[in-house]
Amino acid sequence: MSKKGSLADPSKLSPIDKKDEDIVRVVIETPSGSRNKYSYDEDEKIFILKKVLPAGMTFPYTFGFVPSTRAEDGDPIDVLALMDEPALQGCLIKCRLIGVIEGEQGDGKKKERNDRLVAIEQNNHELAFIKHIDDLGKKFIEEVEKFFVNYHEMSRKKYRILDAKGPKEARRRVKQCMRVSKKNE
Repeated sequence: MSKKGSLADPSKLSPIDKKDEDIVRVVIETPSGSRNKYSYDEDEKIFILKKVLPAGMTFPYTFGFVPSTRAEDGDPIDVLALMDEPALQGCLIKCRLIGVIEGEQGDGKKKERNDRLVAIEQNNHELAFIKHIDDLGKKFIEEVEKFFVNYHEMSRKKYRILDAKGPKEARRRVKQCMRVSKKNE
């Protein structure tokens, strides 16, 4: 099968914007408001339907990943992208990082970290003034935690937020995950 005319592998794209190193590039997996959880399958090179949420439950934010990164859970580092409108899966957006939510998930016996970066799409109008995750208020973190607790409960897993840190730590995590990805190539 010829590679000519095929789409790029979004997991291998550059993670940082070439014009502004404070901007990360995020590949959308699941748009906000969707009941469907999509995930990019690196082996198949396609977005797959991973899970369907029960009626009345939707993804509160757009979910994606930073390409060319590898987080502690073995996947590219996750991003909650705050946007004015949802974006379709596979769409590449540019975001500025405002923080990281440190989380832990597991089935009781085995636990693993599953941190999520929090970023604002660079053309966002409503949240243009937000510079730090703390600017969103404690209610934001509580709502995110409730969503992930309920989401993981469907798989008989537990989830808890360990901490929330600002943009400096989020940028450090991206660089760390870029190094891990490069080492595993």
